[in-house]
Amino acid sequence: MNNLNGILLVIAAMAAFTLEDMFIKHLSGEIPVGQILIMLGLGSGAVFAAVALYRGDNLLAPAAWRGAAILRTLSEAVGAMAFATALSLVDISTVAAVFQALPLVITMGAALFLGEQVGWRRWSAICVGFAGVLMIVRPGLAGFDPSVVLVLLSVLAIAARDLLTRLVDSTVSSAVVSFQAFASLIVAGGLLLVMTGAEATAVDGRQIVMMLGGIVFGVAGYYAIVTATRIGDASAITPFRYSRLLFSILVGVLVFGERPDAMTLGGAALIIASGLYTFLRERRLVREQVRQESRPVEEAAAAVSPS
Repeated sequence: MNNLNGILLVIAAMAAFTLEDMFIKHLSGEIPVGQILIMLGLGSGAVFAAVALYRGDNLLAPAAWRGAAILRTLSEAVGAMAFATALSLVDISTVAAVFQALPLVITMGAALFLGEQVGWRRWSAICVGFAGVLMIVRPGLAGFDPSVVLVLLSVLAIAARDLLTRLVDSTVSSAVVSFQAFASLIVAGGLLLVMTGAEATAVDGRQIVMMLGGIVFGVAGYYAIVTATRIGDASAITPFRYSRLLFSILVGVLVFGERPDAMTLGGAALIIASGLYTFLRERRLVREQVRQESRPVEEAAAAVSPS
């Protein structure tokens, strides 16, 4: 039952994140992307600041503002700038398809920078996944859109964020880390306004409602994914993260009138298949390692037991 609830929460989280993306994309046609990031940062940051203070966490704890924690926050800011800008320029279905390569990049980063062992099978899967990315991006071909490179930049930045999360002091609570992440959007949004030369504009009631929708669904998605990882087995819930692509395609078709072509869908299928294989292979290796570590204990227990 816990796994079933975890799966449902993951699916709900992916739907919530897709709705957040929908509001961002819709608003980006009316107000500057930098301003959107600032408003998202203020709203969502306030929510997690309140959660942290309610729990008695120290938002200014020294451990939260040094080393890996600062680098993680910077990676979050870069990823948000690239992702939100990509949403404003590229089909939401294409953005979601390329973004599914994130688990593959994290696996590669863990092998290259954290010393984790990755065998030839998983390296092969990573290469297949990147082939899927090339099918979507299509560099040098007629359908190439340079703006898609922003999605790749966001994938690299978010992968760095997730890898750096492993290095953040364990005494820093998740609420504080989340507050830092959303607070960084305020700075990122201001920087984006300066870089693009855009000026903040007044927002009307309809835009405020959409902005609140983005904040509510973003926070709800975050809460759902955290809860899911706590109550469900990773092997059961992780594959359902790919449901975000399905939701994004539906929103793209129904809301924005997009029509993903065969190359995009084929590339997405390769990315998802390679990602699932990589995940299942990792789970199998973990199980084998557990069995090997428990075998000497079992043999020792058998040796001392009366015949």
